[in-house]
Amino acid sequence: MEWTREQRYRRIEEVSKEEYDALKQQVSQCCYRQTYHNQPITGLLNDPNGFSYFNGEYHMFYQWFPLGPVHGVKYWYHTTSTDLVHWKDCGIALEPDRYFDSHGVFSGTAIEHDEKLYLMYTGNARDEAWVRYPTQCLAIMDKEGHIEKYPEPVIKAAPENVTEHFRDPKVFKIDESFYCLVGAEIDNHQGTVVYYESKDLIHWNYKGEVKTQFKGNGFMWECPDYFTQNGKGVMIISPQGMEPEGDKYQNIFQSGYLIGEEINWENGVFNHGSFTELDRGFEFYAPQTMLDPKGRCILVGWFGLPGIDCVSDESGWAHCLTLPRELEVVGDKLLQRPVKELQQLRWNGVEVSTHLQNEVKSFIGFNGQVYELFCEFSEFEAQELGVKLRTSQEEETLFYYDTQNKKLVLDRSKSGRTCGDEFGSQRKCEFETDKLTLQIFVDTSSVEIFVNDGQEVFSTRIFTKEESTGIEFFTDGTAKLEAKIWELNK
Repeated sequence: MEWTREQRYRRIEEVSKEEYDALKQQVSQCCYRQTYHNQPITGLLNDPNGFSYFNGEYHMFYQWFPLGPVHGVKYWYHTTSTDLVHWKDCGIALEPDRYFDSHGVFSGTAIEHDEKLYLMYTGNARDEAWVRYPTQCLAIMDKEGHIEKYPEPVIKAAPENVTEHFRDPKVFKIDESFYCLVGAEIDNHQGTVVYYESKDLIHWNYKGEVKTQFKGNGFMWECPDYFTQNGKGVMIISPQGMEPEGDKYQNIFQSGYLIGEEINWENGVFNHGSFTELDRGFEFYAPQTMLDPKGRCILVGWFGLPGIDCVSDESGWAHCLTLPRELEVVGDKLLQRPVKELQQLRWNGVEVSTHLQNEVKSFIGFNGQVYELFCEFSEFEAQELGVKLRTSQEEETLFYYDTQNKKLVLDRSKSGRTCGDEFGSQRKCEFETDKLTLQIFVDTSSVEIFVNDGQEVFSTRIFTKEESTGIEFFTDGTAKLEAKIWELNK
């Protein structure tokens, strides 16, 4: 179904209770609803927003169009958690109700200041000719959860050389100054990040572009993020318009990181290494980080992509968020590990230790739709070894190590229904190891694979038949296998 502009910009407050209840009922009956991932009650979820810790709770907002699985007028939906695992729905936090955000409360971030949570976001407004006017705006939440928007945008216009693509403010504090990164497209259709400085989060001074060695890659850099760890500066961006390069950059748009020296905020210079994709799988975009009270840097991404239809669209909803990942900078690499709090979901553990020899093997107790699987392959002499997930006679999701070409491979060509098939059914990356450990989280319609303690991550949505519950381990040579599986119960 093709949505009209009028349908996309219809607001939830214009919809009758009966109509919305019918949509909720339709969504709730979908067989692809997730079990332990943050997902929308109806409609479309995209970027995580305002990820933060405030007043004893984690706060996760996200971009939300309530009325269907399309990119319509955006709200901020609000969820909270005390453990990063169990999320409470708090309803709409920000709605498009001012002249400066009339056509969408777009993405942004949050920071605690003066015992309040400051939410900085992009206001999306359009005129009658459909010309876009982006501004950077502010809303302030107190400890009772009451949110009040600042009456005017705090950054009223894009810099002179920046197009209407000027969005996704990332706000943080260094010493006595606040800084704000904003994703942008400059006039020659190149992506960049610009930055501002403030003493009070209200009055912002434009400082210029962040000067990277990554210019010329993509026409727009969305959702910039920045943090420091172990004396290094890490900038995360989601560039649009990069061309595939070997096994890299195979998705419609990318998300990745640059690690280097800390940014020089006087002149904007950022000396860094090469751009590295955060996730080697199929669906991952617009990630956001926060520093929690335990000193951990935690990342959550959108488990989806712009411009790609989702199988669950037919049931009135689309997309979810990834599991939270703890980040660690080691040299020029960013390790990503699932947060330890997820272990509280485990129950009914089953384990096995064996040797495989030119075989495909399954084990009693190793099956299901929703589980965590840990497996380690060692002492191997084989060209390929790996695991098949959500298997049946017709379906399987295949992950393996190609020892000859030294590559990890995720193959969803037989994973049932998938999204974005025009972009291929395999994802690969170079990898060299003599021991392969996999920590795999499978939910009703997703798989997240953490390789060798977070050195690489592969994420994918899959929409399989309910009877596809098998797990099979395989090798075309010899290997020692140790594996353990837990059911996950929210």
